[in-house]
Parts: sequence; structure tokens; C-alpha cells
Amino acid sequence: MGCDCDKSFSSNYMVLNPDEVGLFDLINMLFSSNIEKRKFVDSSELEEQDFWRRWIMFISIVVQKLLLFFAKPMSIFGSAIEFFLNLLSINNNLASLLLNLVQGKVTMPDKNSASFLSFIGNVDKRVKLDSSIKPGDNERYFGAVSMMASKVAYENKAFIETVVTNHWKMEFLGSYDYWNVYQEKATTQAFICYDKNEVQDTIVVSFRGTEPFDADAWCSDFDLSWYEIDGLGKIHGGFMKALGLQKSKGWPKEITKQEHNCRPLPLAYYAIRDMLRELLSKNERAKFILTGHSLGGAMAILFPAILALHEETWLLKRLEGVYTFGQPRVGDDKFVEVMEKKFKEHEVKYFRFVYCNDIVPRLPFDNSELMFKHFGKCIYFNNLYQGKVVKEEPNKNYFSPLYSIPMRINSVKELIRSFTLAYKKGPDYREGGLLRVFRIIGLVVPGISAHSTQDYVNSTRLGFSDVLSHRKTL
Repeated sequence: MGCDCDKSFSSNYMVLNPDEVGLFDLINMLFSSNIEKRKFVDSSELEEQDFWRRWIMFISIVVQKLLLFFAKPMSIFGSAIEFFLNLLSINNNLASLLLNLVQGKVTMPDKNSASFLSFIGNVDKRVKLDSSIKPGDNERYFGAVSMMASKVAYENKAFIETVVTNHWKMEFLGSYDYWNVYQEKATTQAFICYDKNEVQDTIVVSFRGTEPFDADAWCSDFDLSWYEIDGLGKIHGGFMKALGLQKSKGWPKEITKQEHNCRPLPLAYYAIRDMLRELLSKNERAKFILTGHSLGGAMAILFPAILALHEETWLLKRLEGVYTFGQPRVGDDKFVEVMEKKFKEHEVKYFRFVYCNDIVPRLPFDNSELMFKHFGKCIYFNNLYQGKVVKEEPNKNYFSPLYSIPMRINSVKELIRSFTLAYKKGPDYREGGLLRVFRIIGLVVPGISAHSTQDYVNSTRLGFSDVLSHRKTL
């Protein structure tokens, strides 16, 4: 059982410890409703658990165990794929690469250079903002900028700086790694830039999402541990740990210089909050927005929640909006109630973008076994990038048998669209072979390719304006 000091900040919790589990104990959990003596499940709720809740715990632990076991092979495999994709790109194509190889003129990629693309960057290589969307377009502009920032957040520092400075004509303030106390390594990344234009000065904070071959980030996603935070409600433990949750202390309002110096890197929430305090104090007309894709979206919505917990009224009043894309569920009913009240009080705009059958916004489940809920305006887009405001995305828990056939029909339409959209909308919407591979995978497992940044960029550019034109629904 985990050390009580690690969670003394919360009187109500459910913590899964995959490192503590053996095969026999794990299987036995499925047949015994009493979890009190299971050292890999540490819970303040010691009553017997029904089968389906135990099954969800079982799946969460198994997935985390597999991820931890394959973490190094995943990293090596991912690095090899990224290297090969960049090797092809820097040498123009496969034919040129083979010719350069024969001639001894092969150009080797540098993973820290401004031209090196991540796996996600290779799926969607666009870096420029849509020139037709101007700063005066308010939410549409912020939505488009936020999605591009969420996409670019997956890249290295040199790449991000080049894009922000040369293509977006904004001020690059930095790209940072942040410490995760529980995993004892840097698992969180974010970058910050300054958009100064004739309409408004805006600081953009973009959190990196889950990278395909990053086992640590996937563990954060699948860790269904939760803690009840006084004044906020029950919140997903993995997401809080990524943002800067501290053992025994939880979320203290301030951390001492000594505590800061004892870690190799700062904690995301505290470092970004302090940076925003300094930047905003120098410019009275400036505001800031928070954004992220996937896991990055979860951290983007958790950040103002901790600001509210700490009664950071001044910062909340300077928060222009939160724009998340493919964001998973974060907290329970109480969390939803508190955040809706705080956002209304401080006039914070929150747009939660969901593209079609994307599986991630439908996780963790919202049912009797799990208490996770969404809130805010759900801007839902179908496969034609037609958007509308809905209370909850259709098929909210993804695995409904009723949607099995419609989802696969939709995947067929997406695959066909990948060959036709560029002819209808222009070359900026052309899809590469890598994404088409995922479209084919989507025929078997719908919702995988729908989580791509490509579909979310397209949604903000092609469909969001129609949603905003019906302002009465917003």
C-alpha cells in the first residue's frame, strides 16, 4: 500500500499503484469484491466494489503495467520512426535518399534543429496561421491560433521558436520541460508566446499533449486514480500529477525557494503562474489564453481550476479563454459546478472542441462506475467539419454497440475525404500518406485517426465560423 504521507492532502481518494501488483493479486481482484487488502489499490472508500468498477481498475493497471514494461522499446521505436521520416524529408524523398546514399551525400537530420518534425508534425506539416482569420474575429481567431499552438507544442524548442517568430510574427517567450514529482522525471512540456496586435495583446500558453510513443504520458492518461480536493471536488490524479501535484502537500499556494531548488526542474503550474504574474503586471491591456490537445487540453482546463483554488482572482480576470481540443474528462459533478461558477464569475470563455468520433474526449467514462464529467461549450464537428454546440458529444462513452456500424461508415467517408478535400478546399488541406495509414486503421478502430491534429485544425478553419454565426446558441 502506498505511503499515507503521499496523499495526506486528501481525505477521500482512490489510488492505483501498478508497481505494487502481482499477476495473482490482479486476477484475484476480478473475483473478490473486497479491495481493502489489495496493496495496489489504496482507497478511502473501503466498501466492497462491484464487478464493473473492479474491471475498470483491472484494465487501468494492466495498461499501465504494459506501458511501463514497453516504455524503452516504445521510445526507441518512436525515435527510429521520427528519424526515418525526417531523413526522407531532408533528402527530399526515398529516391533522392537512395541516390544520395550511393553518392555518399546523405544529409542526416538533427533532432534539435528547427527543421526536425515530431511524429505528429509529420502527420500534419502545416505551420502557418490561416491568413483569412484576423485578430478582430475574436473567438474564431483565438480558436485557430490555439489549435495551431496545440499542434506546434509537440515540436522541439528550435522548431517552435522558428514558427512563432517567422511564421506567426509573435514573440517567443520560451519552451519548457516540467517535473512530475510522482514519476520523478520531466513528463510535462509547454511553450508560451506573446501575440501583440492592433486589437489586443494576448499571451498564449500551450500545453503539449500525449505523444504516440511516450509511455509516461500514456500512463498519465490511463491512471484512473483520483483525489478529492477541498473546494474543487474529485479530480483525475494522472492529470494533476502532470500539472504539478505534490506528495503530502497537494496544491499549496506557494512553494519555498528551498523546495524549488531541490528539484531538477520546476513544477508546471507554479512556474507558468509566476511567469504570467510577471508578464501581465507589465501590460495592463494584455490577457492570456490556455490551450492544449489531448492530455494538453486536460492540463489547460486544470490550470484555472488551481488558480480558483488559490483564489488568484487577479489572474482569473485576465484569463481571456480556454480552448481545448480532444480533451479527456477531468473531474466529477462538484468540479463541474465549481468551474462553471468561477468561469461565469470572471467571464472566462471555455470552448471544448470535439471532432466526430475522436475517442479521447469520451474517456474516462461518464457512468455509474466512474464519476468523470465534461462541462463548458462542446463545439462538435462532424466529418464534413460542420460544427454545432451540444451539451455532450454523441456516443459519450464511445463503446456503445448502437454506434459501432455508424462509426465505421464514417471512417470510410473520412478515408474517401482524404483524397478529395484538397481539390475542394485547396492544397493546404492535402493529407499525406502517414495520415491515410491511420485512416485505414480507423476502419477497424474508429476514433484513432479522428484524434489527429489535422482534423482539429480543419475544424477551426472550416467550421467554427458557422458555429459563431449562431451566437444565440453560445
